[in-house]
Amino acid sequence: MDRVAAGAAEWGIDLQYTDGRGTQRLVSEETLQRLTDALAAGGAGEPARHTPTFIWRHGRTRRLGLGSLASFSHWKLLADGKEFAAGAGNVLELPSTLRPGIFRLVRTGEALAAAGDERAREANLIVAPETAYQLDDVPAERVWILAVQLYAVRSRRNWGHGDFTDLLNLVRLAARTGAAGIGLNPLHALFDDRPEQASPYAPNSRLFLNPLYIDPEAVAEFPGLQASELAHDVARLRHAELVDYAAAARAKSKALRLAYKRFRSNPDPVRQVDFKMFRKKRGAALDCFAAFETLRRRFPNVWWEWPDPWRRPSPEAIQSLRAEADEEMGYYEYVQWIADRQLAACQTEARRLGSPVGLYVDLAVGVEPGGADAWSEQASIITRVEIGAPPDSLNTAGQAWGLAAFNPRALENQAFAPFARLLSAAMRHAGAIRLDHVLGLNRLYLIPFGMAARDGAYIRYPLQALLAVVALQSVRHKCLVIGEDLGTVPEDLRGILADWGIWSYLVMLFERWDSGMFKAPEQYRRNALATFSTHDLPTFTGWTSTHDLRVKRAVGLDPGETDEQRSEAHQALRDALSHAGFDPQDRLNFVDVARFLARTPSRLMIIAVEDLLALSDQPNIPGTLDEHPNWRRRWPIDLEDLVAHERLAVVASMLAREGRGSPSAGD
Repeated sequence: MDRVAAGAAEWGIDLQYTDGRGTQRLVSEETLQRLTDALAAGGAGEPARHTPTFIWRHGRTRRLGLGSLASFSHWKLLADGKEFAAGAGNVLELPSTLRPGIFRLVRTGEALAAAGDERAREANLIVAPETAYQLDDVPAERVWILAVQLYAVRSRRNWGHGDFTDLLNLVRLAARTGAAGIGLNPLHALFDDRPEQASPYAPNSRLFLNPLYIDPEAVAEFPGLQASELAHDVARLRHAELVDYAAAARAKSKALRLAYKRFRSNPDPVRQVDFKMFRKKRGAALDCFAAFETLRRRFPNVWWEWPDPWRRPSPEAIQSLRAEADEEMGYYEYVQWIADRQLAACQTEARRLGSPVGLYVDLAVGVEPGGADAWSEQASIITRVEIGAPPDSLNTAGQAWGLAAFNPRALENQAFAPFARLLSAAMRHAGAIRLDHVLGLNRLYLIPFGMAARDGAYIRYPLQALLAVVALQSVRHKCLVIGEDLGTVPEDLRGILADWGIWSYLVMLFERWDSGMFKAPEQYRRNALATFSTHDLPTFTGWTSTHDLRVKRAVGLDPGETDEQRSEAHQALRDALSHAGFDPQDRLNFVDVARFLARTPSRLMIIAVEDLLALSDQPNIPGTLDEHPNWRRRWPIDLEDLVAHERLAVVASMLAREGRGSPSAGD
């Protein structure tokens, strides 16, 4: 065990941890060995040979000591093959005009001859802004966002699954009601031929978009419902109670195939140029994604069981595939181009209407191990290991999420390029993003395949370097970053996140003291997003009626709370509302809760459509698969009718009076 433990510690694996119930747990030798093997199998090399990283922070750093790299007697700073600075000595001083970016600090001169180890010749230098983007150019101090599960939107024109035209109309609705933007579930690419795998938090790729959000009727090349013989199918989908993912995927695939065929046979010259520009900008990542989508339809097994030439992508292999399957690869590129342009139009419209945020999108914490990102980024993503959480009061057996994570040492060796690409893809059409499980930038709980969730271990990540990259991309894209910092939070982590300008995520259901009392509005943090609940927690109506407790018990889950405890929580909320100057009386009212949150100093707050519509069911119940229709429930009303919904008008008017935005005429 001593040898295994020592090796694991070198890789940054914690040998013990305290779970969510306060129990101290020692990690088994088998877990340590399997995690060590998984880390070494990627692009991390040996732990002692990883590329060191230094951070230069504008406004904070004046001189940077190179510490153990004192042998950098002469150095130069490189990026994209260009030299930006040079100097001598083991103390780094940079010109104040140097732009933010990720650079290679390369040793030069006589020290090279004695270096021996090639990797010791260079280090990463992240030149970062002082903090992430802070909405500094937004005049309003406090604003609100309307949050939707986009797939759930019912409209008189969509195909039974919310789409980007619905989102465009939601953006206009937000502007008319005084909202700063629209909050969205992850839009990541899933597996369109496995539509039953509907969770947006288990993506095929986080770099690309889910084609089910495309509005085919807004595609120039689509011949129309009648010509495509889809009118009957679409009419049925529009009236379905739940999202029929399989039928929606078939219909949209047929529509997009027809559109692509017309695009290839008779392309509009302007659109053809735009398509070529998109392909060039997305580059190798798009090549890999299109290749993966083509190959996985040829080979039924997971990619690590594919024939040898295709188990690991290479430029040569992808080029040979394109030579024989150019039309098929082109289809997946075309679909991503359409999705990208439709999403971009939504953010462009938000900016035109003066929305302070526009689109606020969610970035999932990991990817499906058998998906496109894991295949194309094998040098930076750990395979055969899944992210999860140790036992806590709500999940006593722990959680295994079935998601693959970045390899921290491999990220350093690649100058954090995969992480920067991921952030850029998420921010390209957004005014704000939420980093799901932001605690993962500090450490992640990883479980080897086949082991129980309670048998995992924490692995450390280069927190400061990752936050520097987040700040860099945030400022570059003018995109606010909110960190989902729920759960067991290590001491001082929230302070570190705040120092880098990452806003906190405050869920009212959790903002309570140990006594059970709800925190008062003035006790909320300023640089934060405040919300009553989340997609994994009960809606306001579900919580106040105890519907969520009954549903969990019916599917065999321990709700982690008794009816008596919930009753006490209801009374605690009444007390909090009363202390805040409201009169809740016997029946709790969502408008009062929204007003309570509106009076917090938190600069952002969320109003969920589920609460406006008084829905009892939450979008997702963690720990269930087929027992509950997760990610499938549709709105009970059409989007066209939401505009005149009484509670939306009441809440929007109240929020305007509370100083969180004023309804405008829109367009």
